Amino acid sequence: MKRVVSISLGSSKRDHRAEVEILGKRIQLERRGMDGDFSRAFNAIRALDGQVDAIGLGGIDLYLRAGSRRYTLRDGRRLAEAARRSPVVDGSHLKDNWEQQVVETLAADGLIRPGQRVLLVCAVDRYGLAEALVRQGCQVTFGDLMFGCGLPVPLRSLQALNQFSRVIIPVISQLPFQWIYPTGSRQEQMNPRFPHVFREAEVVAGDFHFIRRYMPADMRGKIVLTNTVTAADVQLLRERGVDTLITTTPELGGRSFGTNVMEGLLVALAERKPEAITPEEYRHWLARIGFQPRVEQVSSRRATAGGRHETICLHHSSPYRCGHSP
Repeated sequence: MKRVVSISLGSSKRDHRAEVEILGKRIQLERRGMDGDFSRAFNAIRALDGQVDAIGLGGIDLYLRAGSRRYTLRDGRRLAEAARRSPVVDGSHLKDNWEQQVVETLAADGLIRPGQRVLLVCAVDRYGLAEALVRQGCQVTFGDLMFGCGLPVPLRSLQALNQFSRVIIPVISQLPFQWIYPTGSRQEQMNPRFPHVFREAEVVAGDFHFIRRYMPADMRGKIVLTNTVTAADVQLLRERGVDTLITTTPELGGRSFGTNVMEGLLVALAERKPEAITPEEYRHWLARIGFQPRVEQVSSRRATAGGRHETICLHHSSPYRCGHSP
């Protein structure tokens, strides 16, 4: 059996494990939260090195991107360097390739459309998603300065985002990561900010921890496009009035895993180093596996036997089977 383990700086309350069968191979996927403890995360990665097929970095990025420039985060690099034998991924390659395809799929189904008002809470960690939304003609507000830096400055174009990024990212990439992103127990805290940009948006997209931390109490009628949500997160969105939840990664064992886990899965299947896998090869593996975005009508989700709920899947189901691990 292949193993993919994500070591996250996030809360251990979100830990999860599932086993999937893909293309005839059994793969165990696991997420382990380190509750914001960087040293503990470093040691956990070192202990897993050579014992698993891929290691995911969760709750932290290795790279940020704006335009043609890619920036390496100091703390992300330090964690990645704890492993010498097992490949380490942060999900950035999958975000750049897969999330663009997701937007195209959603546009074909009418869920994303020209002129739609979209709030992307942070674009530099999902630049492929940002580009795809702009290509579809959406009116996108980029919240990087608001939610990443605390500045009341919404950015309304990719050009503005790129200009600010050239100045700001080289600085923030050298800061302790917890200064710019909620880690550990801070992921459980909610601190609504800049409610006007949420209010004007029809779609709220991007990193779920940013969305959860800063969204207002009233999210009635909105579409949330994100990933890495638990059953408790879905319930919270229902209570806030969200109409539709879309996760870019499929539901496995009752929740969606982060893109770092899904990228680790692809690397494990390909049995190649992530830097050696081309965008075309990523798309090839995604097509073979049959990944599809998960779409739920949250406000009218119907319970089925045993307390489970129905989820709408676009373009049929994927050819893999999933089960919980104890």
